[in-house]
Amino acid sequence: MRWLLLKDLQILRRSPLLVGVLVGYSVLVSLVAGLALSSGPSKPTVAFANLVPPEKSRVALGGRQVDATKYADKLFAKVIPIRVKTRAQAIAKVRSGEALGALVVPADVTEKLQGTLGLSGAGRPTVEVYFNADNPLKRQFVQDTITSTLAEANQAISAEVLRESARYLNVIVAGGKVALPIIGSVDILGLRNAQTIVDAARAGLPADAPERAALAQVSRFARLAADNLDLSKPILASISSPVRVKETIVAGSKSSLSAFAAEAAVIGSMMFVALLLAAGMLALEREENAFGRLIGGLVSRTELVAEKVVLAALAAFALTTVMLGILGALIGLDFGRSPLWLMVLAVGSVAFGAMGVAIGGAAREVRSASLAAFVVSLPVAALSLVPSGAVASGVYDVIHVISAAFPFRPGMRALDAAISGGDLLVPLLHLAALALVFSALARLSLRRFA
Repeated sequence: MRWLLLKDLQILRRSPLLVGVLVGYSVLVSLVAGLALSSGPSKPTVAFANLVPPEKSRVALGGRQVDATKYADKLFAKVIPIRVKTRAQAIAKVRSGEALGALVVPADVTEKLQGTLGLSGAGRPTVEVYFNADNPLKRQFVQDTITSTLAEANQAISAEVLRESARYLNVIVAGGKVALPIIGSVDILGLRNAQTIVDAARAGLPADAPERAALAQVSRFARLAADNLDLSKPILASISSPVRVKETIVAGSKSSLSAFAAEAAVIGSMMFVALLLAAGMLALEREENAFGRLIGGLVSRTELVAEKVVLAALAAFALTTVMLGILGALIGLDFGRSPLWLMVLAVGSVAFGAMGVAIGGAAREVRSASLAAFVVSLPVAALSLVPSGAVASGVYDVIHVISAAFPFRPGMRALDAAISGGDLLVPLLHLAALALVFSALARLSLRRFA
């Protein structure tokens, strides 16, 4: 087996152009596919639960009664809504993959919003957003859609908050009436009036009265405060963003989109190199009439399969190790987890190599094997990247089963867990099982190979 491996390495050494095309094409296609992940569906499916009682849905904005639920209509123009009645139902839609995300409006939103408009300090209203982060691209689609819509609502509300704030500040400076919760309407003296009263009281005192100095300090404070009064930090926060968003990841990875694109590029390169090399090198043995001589006494069919798997795995592992190291340095991955990266790359390369040998055994000709590997690999990669909620639930279940039969999806999951943390054992075992299954299929295909 060792001499057989050396023979194949010599063949590759004599064909540098072929090796260069193989490596360059796989990297180019994978990087393009990774960059293409920056676009997605224009209308994601979002579960929506409005927990505000109907009788509390209206708030006073600048003297007008406005139905707060009208802002949901803006959101629904950008998403496909699934209306549910409870928070639990919304989260269940996300967990099942029926919805890409969920937006929950708590029952106290309008009450807190009214308190914000009245500057009563009741706390900023908060809406809840839930994601299933099995795909960072999917998470970003929903985040961008909901965030942009809430920004529009915040802009409309903040204009009213600013007007209310300006009115209160004017009362504080010049005096007037203010309606306060529980207490009701009260008269505010105002800083200007207070300064006038203090100055009048000070003027009526004798020149040597000790109270004049204290009153002068109070007068100066009132004047400076009136001239330089500014909004406090809580009011500034409420003006810039009256409604807060609380985001919760229901399940899945916390990988960034750049890390996800790097993972897709690395696993894609691994797939192309291992499949094309393993399928082509095995088929080459038959085209060169070497297969019969090899199994005639030099090696067994099982050893031949193992050698081709090892050859393809070594090439894919070497390429993807260098590739991941470069990408990791560019996007700032944690190299302290690099031993886990290498483990995933090794097991994944073997799984793809075994799949390639199985394809080569079934095709039996180099051109047919290469075409078959290429034709199979692209749909497998595309199906594996389809996020839950992007298609009907029944269709997604079928896609999930099909993609689970090939190494791309578990390879992505394993590499994501190695890079960002998470369950690594299950996808690694999945890859190992696929390597054994494809190796067995490759061994069976050699019965008709001669």
